[in-house]
Amino acid sequence: MRLYVGGLPYQTTDQGLIDLFNQAGQVTFARIITDRDTGRSKGFGFVEMSNDQEAQDAIARLNGTSVGSRTITVNEARERQDSGNRGGGGYGHGGGGGGRRSGGGGGYRNDRY
Repeated sequence: MRLYVGGLPYQTTDQGLIDLFNQAGQVTFARIITDRDTGRSKGFGFVEMSNDQEAQDAIARLNGTSVGSRTITVNEARERQDSGNRGGGGYGHGGGGGGRRSGGGGGYRNDRY
């Protein structure tokens, strides 16, 4: 079972997450989510336990506890909902035309581009 862990101190590492959850059972996977641009922790992560009973024990034991100076949230992870706005179209990440910038003089100025 995959668990969501939120409210983590920003300096928490993958290994720190493993060490924390090993109190409740065998951890098969742990990952702190980081910002892709800066590489800094976003303060949450995911843990997979070897079986559902250990995952439920981890939720009961760790949800609402303090790690560092923060109170963490532990619950069953939900599948990511795809909003349908990812990829294609060139919106948001400069794909296609790359967007316009004010002040510059170069590039196409025709509104069709």
